[in-house]
Amino acid sequence: MSVLNVSRTCRRRALGSLRTLATEATHPVPRQPPVAPAPTPKPPRTNKPIIHTSVILNRAPFLTRDPTPFERAFYAYQQRIRRALHNPFPEDFYFKPGSLLATKFRAEENVREREAYGNGFGVEEEKSAERAAADAAALEQLRLQEGEGEDLPDREHPADKAKDLRSLDRAGQRNIYALVFVNGEWRFPEGDIKKGEWLHQAAQRDLEHECGAHMDTWIVSRNPIGLYKRKVNDTASTSPSTPGTPTPTSTTPEISTFFYKAHILAGQIRPANGATDFVWLTKEEIKERVAPEYWEGVKDMLSDF
Repeated sequence: MSVLNVSRTCRRRALGSLRTLATEATHPVPRQPPVAPAPTPKPPRTNKPIIHTSVILNRAPFLTRDPTPFERAFYAYQQRIRRALHNPFPEDFYFKPGSLLATKFRAEENVREREAYGNGFGVEEEKSAERAAADAAALEQLRLQEGEGEDLPDREHPADKAKDLRSLDRAGQRNIYALVFVNGEWRFPEGDIKKGEWLHQAAQRDLEHECGAHMDTWIVSRNPIGLYKRKVNDTASTSPSTPGTPTPTSTTPEISTFFYKAHILAGQIRPANGATDFVWLTKEEIKERVAPEYWEGVKDMLSDF
């Protein structure tokens, strides 16, 4: 093959390639538009919870609590062990032998011995009838001078005997709490919160709103001690629901009540602004007044004593 023929063959191949490229450039392949993903269904919109504050107003005990039978047995057992193991009391060092104070101490010590171990212990030494009578008269005179013969006041207040549930003097050995009667139900003082208001500030304002300003109270902390949630249509009353009452759903707004603990120092409750009555009750008495759902939410915030 001549050189001229080879050149022509190469030329034809180059022109063929150029025609192919030009044809492909003028006729582009159409692209499919991207498929948009299906929109995700939005969950149903729920309403924001309604914030309330409530105050558990407490009157602390002012009498020493009576020990339980178990506590009495425990203390008596410990006292017997202590008296059996301790060293004898040095009477001669603290009391002059034969003095009236020494005689009084010995008589009281004999009584304590008999209470701890029985009638066979704490036996007094034999005395003549005249000396025993003289010692008894002297001891009685000494007790009167020291005020031991005075009668102690009764631990049961007249308010307990009269069953006055509004008196702060009742149940002196127990913690009692204030309940108010609002809209046919018993509950703790409660109210809403305003915009820009702290929770403890709202609690103090709501307490004065329903219980009046004639009290000296102290809110223990700025932090709540508990939370109780319920639906708006829920009621704290113990009466059965009436037919046609709307049933709460997932979109029904929820009331979140934050509880604060407070102590009353002086004064008394004067119901106002919807509150028509009040009582001071112990933990067990509160259970009988409020609704079961309300009791389950607040029972752990109350003291057992």
